[in-house]
Amino acid sequence: MDQPITENVYLPRLAVVERVEDEIADVRSFYWRFLDRKHDAAFGGFHPGQFAQVSVFGTGEFPASLPPSPTESERFFTIRKVGSCTNALHRLEPGDTLGVRGPYGNGFPMDEYTGKNLVFVAGGIGVIPLRSCIVYAMHRREQYGRIQVFYGARTPGELMYRQAMEEWSRDGGVEFHLTVDRATEDWKGYVGVVGSLFKKPGVEVPVENTIAFVCGPPVMFRFVIRDLLGMGLTEDRIVSTLERYMKCGVGKCGHCCIGVAYVCVDGPVFTYEQIRKLGEDI
Repeated sequence: MDQPITENVYLPRLAVVERVEDEIADVRSFYWRFLDRKHDAAFGGFHPGQFAQVSVFGTGEFPASLPPSPTESERFFTIRKVGSCTNALHRLEPGDTLGVRGPYGNGFPMDEYTGKNLVFVAGGIGVIPLRSCIVYAMHRREQYGRIQVFYGARTPGELMYRQAMEEWSRDGGVEFHLTVDRATEDWKGYVGVVGSLFKKPGVEVPVENTIAFVCGPPVMFRFVIRDLLGMGLTEDRIVSTLERYMKCGVGKCGHCCIGVAYVCVDGPVFTYEQIRKLGEDI
């Protein structure tokens, strides 16, 4: 009896770069589409917070967040140039091909947050994995309570998605609060670490019935978590993503194993309560 042919989960699907946009220094967004449109269906239903494995042929493969919400018409990866694979990706131009497989991971359970207040706290490029959730919530504004975004970077030139945020800020249903650690002459906004925005005059962060999303560098993460816990949020109502080298993406290679969990299949989204139990009290 003939055995059914199953798809090789390690085999990337061919995609083409349609355009490249600079975001900040060493960070670019690569807009892409599958060469064979039959692969669109698998990506049409991905969840905010999931990731994909991206191949740059001749160099290697790496995991990348899927920042655009499923409600957005275009797909793109926002990638910082940090190693051989990402450097190779940054050399790609419109018309060049790359490989994509996925989506992988659990993602943020946005349906479980229906009726809750959403507080997004991001530092630097930590806003990349949260963008998907923000856009998802904005397109389903009636499903959630109060939505607040607190975002900070070291300098104004390191704030991501500035144009998009200006567009989002015009939506009266979402509060945006921006800050920088070091101001420049043309910066007229708030100055201070992102956690200091919680105490900014006129700002009130709800505690009851609230989910807090936190993504950013470890030092920012530690202090923001301390602030949120001090305000009364419990560990199970604070969610984040763990970054590990997810080589296979399907829980086979073991590179991303932490304690009893594989970040690629059990995460990358975890509550702070889960993170602590895994021994990753950042």
